[in-house]
Formats: sequence, C-alpha cells, structure tokens
Amino acid sequence: MNWAQRPHRLTFGFPVPGAEKTGEGWALRWAGCRVMGILNATPDSFSDGGRHLGLDAALATARRMRDAGVFMLDIGGESTRPGAEPVDAATELDRVLPLIRALTGENVLLSIDTMKPEVAAEALKAGAHLVNDVTGLRDPDMVRVCAGAGAAACIMHMQGEPRTMQHQPTYGDVVAEVHGYLRQRAAEVKAAGVPSVLLDPGIGFGKTLEHNLSLLRAVGDLASGPDPVLMAASRKKTIDLIAGVPNAADRDPGSFALHLHAARQGAALVRLHAAGEMVQALRVEAALAVDVES
Repeated sequence: MNWAQRPHRLTFGFPVPGAEKTGEGWALRWAGCRVMGILNATPDSFSDGGRHLGLDAALATARRMRDAGVFMLDIGGESTRPGAEPVDAATELDRVLPLIRALTGENVLLSIDTMKPEVAAEALKAGAHLVNDVTGLRDPDMVRVCAGAGAAACIMHMQGEPRTMQHQPTYGDVVAEVHGYLRQRAAEVKAAGVPSVLLDPGIGFGKTLEHNLSLLRAVGDLASGPDPVLMAASRKKTIDLIAGVPNAADRDPGSFALHLHAARQGAALVRLHAAGEMVQALRVEAALAVDVES
C-alpha cells in the first residue's frame, strides 16, 4: 500500500467534525497525509509573531486555511521558540479562547497548542478537540485533563525546555531514544485514559542539525507503530542550516520538501505555516503516487 492510501485514525470521547460514533467513542479516520495549520496568537513566535493577535486577522487566516482543505488548526498562545520566555495562563487564555469560540461550529478540527493543563482544560471546554503538548504530557495534570475530557493528544519529544533546549543537546542514539520515549509515553497516557495520541519527534526541540536529519530519515520507523505520526518542521532553523535561508518567512520551499518526505514515509499529519499551499503539494504528490503504483 502506498502512503497516499494508508489509513490513519484518532479516537475521541466526544463528537468532532468528520468522526463516526463507534463502541470506543468517536473515530476520526483518514487516508494518506493531511495538514495541520499553524495559528499563533502570539507576539513573539519565531516566524509569524504578532500577525494573528487581533481576532479578525486570526479568523481570516483560519477560514482561508479551512477553505483550502486544511484538516486541523493548531491554535497557540505562547511561543515555544528557542529562548522564549513563558507567559502566564491568564495571558495565554486571553489570546486563544476568543479564537476557539469563534471557530466552534465551523466544521474544522481545532487543536490547542499548550503546555499548561489549565489552558488545555479551558480550551477544550470552549470547543477545542485535541491537545498538542510540546512537553509530551509530562505533567500528570495534563494527562488527567485529556483523559477526563476524552480528548486526543499529541505527544512531542523535547530534550530540556524551550529556554534551554538548544544548549548542547546530546544523545547516544537519537532515533532509538526519541522513538522509545514517544512509544513509552503513548502507552502510559493511553493506559491513563487518553483515548488516542499523535506522536511528534520534535524537530528542532533539543536537537542539532544531524539529530534532526536522523529523525527525518527515520519517519518510517516511527510510523510503523499503531499511533499516527505528526511531523512539524515548518520554517525551522534546520532549513536555514541546510539551504542558507536566514529569514524564517522565506523557508516555505524547504518546509514543503521536508514534509513531503515525511508524508511519503508514512506521516499522518504535517504541521505548517503555509498550510493551504501544503494541501496543494500533497494532493499533487498523492496523485503521482497512485499513478506510479498503477
């Protein structure tokens, strides 16, 4: 079976757009690779900080992505770029809740990108469907929030924390360690009641260029397990180090290349700033894959 026909599934404890009721909850099924669009309601994100602080601007971008065929919107109110300073929960909630509430009922999946259980809880009450936690649900309260709400979660690997993660990251075998961590955390949080998980190797989060390249080459190994894989390398420094593109906003061509590679290796979702354009690229790539197989 080629990558464009490969089935993927997430389960939720409540209705979500496009899901079907099953004995285990609501099952969201898709084939091939779909796109998660980035919507940062922050002033300091590394690529688009400040662009979506106003509700009208954020909604316009969200609706453009939805209309272009983006599968899920990932809404964040705190930057996790290297060296980023944390914000308090009240500030984060002020940034994300109006946007989540405005998008509820617009037939698009909503993810809340947060490290804070209290933010995740309020976002889920407001209409979010999935929790995307760059700390891998390290906080037991985050596990309890997701399990209690019946929300799926994205588990990401990060060595250290955002302010220090790029200070000499070290691994013995980066692929074995990252994949082992993700699979162990997936088993733990599902055993604690979280209905389903995405796995994200955390490109750029406590990794050197060589670590990132090793993980990108090994997407197929991570995707060989039961849990769908999310690849999130949009506009990251890795592209600059490979291709010499110092301005993050100019890295979309490299982002498309990295994520098309991940899709061909079995990634179920790819997370991008230029999300609508990525939908187009994946549709063309999928058509080519089907033609080659036939």
